[in-house]
Amino acid sequence: MNAPHTFPIRVYFEDTDFTGIVYHANYLRFIERARTEMLRDLGFHQGAIHTGETGDALFFVVARMQLEFLRPARMDDLLTVETKPSKISAAVIELEQIVRREEEILFTARVLIAALADGKPRRLPREFREKLELREGCVQS
Repeated sequence: MNAPHTFPIRVYFEDTDFTGIVYHANYLRFIERARTEMLRDLGFHQGAIHTGETGDALFFVVARMQLEFLRPARMDDLLTVETKPSKISAAVIELEQIVRREEEILFTARVLIAALADGKPRRLPREFREKLELREGCVQS
């Protein structure tokens, strides 16, 4: 998988404020769903990861986010969330996420995700790191 993962989202009434524009916090929901679907498409299901069905029980936590709100999305817009790992270390993944309406960039996020088990940092499984590293532009540190 050399291109960013893409996930389509339609903006519904419930996603907007009283003006019909997407409420800012909902972009976080959009990018969370896209991250989950990227993992699913790579063959990793968060439920199985959390319960330990695939090895050690792991939890992913957002450690840091850098967000830019560039243009508003509106009710009924069809958006695409692009997700691409930019860096992977032993227990941390850094992702770049972009929300677009066609070619127009509306929102960007740089998200740092840490793997935890029993409340402590835990190494990402080798297979997990390898699949993410296949994505274009991803650097292992």
